[in-house]
Amino acid sequence: MTTVLIVDDQALQRMGFNMLLEAQPEMTVVGEATNGAEAVRMTAELRPDVVLMDVRMPGMDGIEATRRIVESGGRSRILVLTTFDLDEYAYDALRAGASGFLLKDALPEELVAGVRAVAAGDAVISPGLTRKLIDTFGDRLPGHSPQQQLRLDELTQREREVLTAIASGWTNTEIAERLHLAESTVKSHIGRILTKIDARDRVQAVIFAYDTGLVRPA
Repeated sequence: MTTVLIVDDQALQRMGFNMLLEAQPEMTVVGEATNGAEAVRMTAELRPDVVLMDVRMPGMDGIEATRRIVESGGRSRILVLTTFDLDEYAYDALRAGASGFLLKDALPEELVAGVRAVAAGDAVISPGLTRKLIDTFGDRLPGHSPQQQLRLDELTQREREVLTAIASGWTNTEIAERLHLAESTVKSHIGRILTKIDARDRVQAVIFAYDTGLVRPA
């Protein structure tokens, strides 16, 4: 059973998400929060698999709540909801550690699929769209730390090639075809890359690639 915490300051929005998710046989909503501070507290108490997080809320917004939840080291993964596909809030939420984002007007089946994917450890955003966000807001990248450089140095040449491909928006199938690898080998490379750079998922790997200068905004 996948447990979900819904975070949104609008009661009707919470009700809609609740009805949709509770209608899924393998999902249950364990709580609802109306702001970021409640989200942090309830995540610590309830330890949901997925936090469905609105980013624009009064008081503590979803970005700060995401940052605090991720820094706590808990098991909960965060799927943020935003109104615009090129939203500065969405970019900040990804950098804070969210596993992806969906638009608020996503189709019901897209939202359900997104929750399932995040619960399974995948990222819910195409690398190409992540790149689009970083190209738009990339001037705010802080520059990489010595620790990030050490992690980058641990990658083999092939792993750097695969990470560059991920950050360029290539799918696993495209990486396999262009680098002349089996798709299973690509998946193995990605698993090792995520471990070496201490990234939760592909989204964080893309941001790491930009932060370290392995890939630069267009």
